[in-house]
Amino acid sequence: MSQAWSTRFETSLNPFIQEFNASIKFDKTLIIEDIDCSIAHARMLGQQHVITKEESLKIIKGLNEIKIDYQKGIFEPSFPSEDIHYAIENLLICKIGDLGKKLHTGRSRNDQVGTDIRIWLRKKINEIDALLFSFQKSLLKIAQQNINVLIPGYTHLQRAQPLSLSHHILAYLEMFQRDRDRLREVQNRVNISPLGAAALAGTKINIDRYMTAQELGFKTIYMNSIDAVSDRDFAIEFLSSSSLIMTHLSRLSEEIIFWVTDEFAFADLTDSCATGSSLMPQKKNPDVPELIRGKTGRVFGHLQGLLTTLKGLPLAYNKDLQEDKEPIFDTAKTVSDSLKAMTILFDEGLKFNDDNLMRSVENDFSNATDVADYLVNKGVAFREAYQIVGSIVMFCLSKKILFKELSLDEFKEYHNAFDEDIYENILPKNVVNSRNSVGGTSFSRVQEELLRWNNRLLN
Repeated sequence: MSQAWSTRFETSLNPFIQEFNASIKFDKTLIIEDIDCSIAHARMLGQQHVITKEESLKIIKGLNEIKIDYQKGIFEPSFPSEDIHYAIENLLICKIGDLGKKLHTGRSRNDQVGTDIRIWLRKKINEIDALLFSFQKSLLKIAQQNINVLIPGYTHLQRAQPLSLSHHILAYLEMFQRDRDRLREVQNRVNISPLGAAALAGTKINIDRYMTAQELGFKTIYMNSIDAVSDRDFAIEFLSSSSLIMTHLSRLSEEIIFWVTDEFAFADLTDSCATGSSLMPQKKNPDVPELIRGKTGRVFGHLQGLLTTLKGLPLAYNKDLQEDKEPIFDTAKTVSDSLKAMTILFDEGLKFNDDNLMRSVENDFSNATDVADYLVNKGVAFREAYQIVGSIVMFCLSKKILFKELSLDEFKEYHNAFDEDIYENILPKNVVNSRNSVGGTSFSRVQEELLRWNNRLLN
């Protein structure tokens, strides 16, 4: 069997075109899934009396031997086999003779590869979800340790209002939970079997698609054979969900890169998660977050590439769809590796500088809103209070002082409602603790959130 396809061709394929056409270099990743798919198909053919029960058992035995040979390193599929499906089928024929030629009855490589990639992706989604869960637990641990540590909150990358560091970390916990929710939704659409749709029109062979779907762990089957072999929506959704995971990791990476600079000095990198410079001996580089930030663009590229591939394809299967695998394989690995690296970074590679963080919120005007709210509580309209505080800020800037350095008389020059308690109201910890609305950064609200996440992740 020089090729899997018809003998209608009079001459052999050009050697370069033969290699250009082959997908074995990357679709051999699906070898276990392809064998399992074939075992389910062979068992169904026997059950449906398309082949005899004895033939079915012999084919299954041969396929299991191939799986063992692969796991032992005896069977290593490679070119000139065109793809992993043909490599396995050819070896099966070598093992059990012409009976192996009956395996492909009632199916096409079109529905076969569609089934394989879904089985593989199902596993990878579960693995990525587990990695997200593990990272969430690492974030939760950091949050639990830093309830009373303060960090400047930013909008437009300008100092805005002080926050509990725990509250800041919990924001990422929420993001990654949405990522997990999205993956579960994608999993539902991955978990539909195309097997038995054949090339595009179904088959006249008496197959049982529900049986193979059940054996392979699918929830249901495609009800339209054309859609079954041409659908790659699930792949787009996986790449899209992965892009959002990487977006969240990249945003966190960007913050870490800022935090560990001398200018910020909010955190330090430990030796286990940093490298040095080949020229400058004083350097300690944040390679992990920088690499994750860089790899994010790689995943974005895979999403854009597959969208571009699909946008002009007529129904049903086209060879262009061979290009779906490498983006999916690489994205799954990139996301998994990035989550593992970021988890290690938070577990052992990052040490927050509590004193620097606390000092940072004492030397700015991020308590300006609280001065305005103080006046509001004294009966002043907010918009009037806002203007008053703006004028006080202008005065302080001209004198190069902070609110806490103003005398009470200076405060009263702007409004008589100011009293001695203003100084307590603008202390950073009191500012943070006053944000007591649901979802706010007050210590009591953060404790509530930590309890909720603790029950969700650790119980």
